[in-house]
Amino acid sequence: MKKYKKYYLVALLVILIDQASKMLVHFNMEMGPLGEVNVLGDWFRLHYLLNPGMAFGMQFDMEFGKLILTLFRIVASGGIAYAIAYLARRKAHWGFLVCLAMILGGALGNVIDSVFYGVLIDGNVIPNSPTPWFHGRVIDMLYFPMVSSTYPSWVPVVGGNHFIFFSPVFNIADSAIFLGVLFILVFQKKFSAHEEEQKAATESLEMNREIAGKSE
Repeated sequence: MKKYKKYYLVALLVILIDQASKMLVHFNMEMGPLGEVNVLGDWFRLHYLLNPGMAFGMQFDMEFGKLILTLFRIVASGGIAYAIAYLARRKAHWGFLVCLAMILGGALGNVIDSVFYGVLIDGNVIPNSPTPWFHGRVIDMLYFPMVSSTYPSWVPVVGGNHFIFFSPVFNIADSAIFLGVLFILVFQKKFSAHEEEQKAATESLEMNREIAGKSE
């Protein structure tokens, strides 16, 4: 347990920060553009909205999409939690395990919203849902409209239309998942090299034990 307990604590920390930020926004901000708070100029704002679907505002356009998404998140979280324990016992690189813990914490952070918020927070449930359980909307608040401009008139189809660069609104849980995946991709070679070293060390140890056994 000691080998992977610390990684579960990382996941728990992500969950606590995520849930605390959502509650602070819910109880202290007005929803929509009127409640926006500028954090760093105009390009980083807090913007309170309810997201019925996936990360970064994406949605399932189907009747049972939300339920399927929530159940998938629960199953995926269980798989990641098992992977952390399994890989920790096999002495995987600590950085890789931290990345998995971030992804686990982010997934569970949004699972909590989906499973419980429809019941615990008034007005949060997705309209016309068969039950408030598993149909809560995720609270998002991080908004980075870094560039607000207009497409040049010569651009086909969208010329003259207004656009905002990076318009999705997301939360701490989404950020943890994104960063966890990003770090795995960036440091993939380092993590793979460590795995090869551990594999070689294990094979060497087993060979030495076999030789020692034969010599007795």
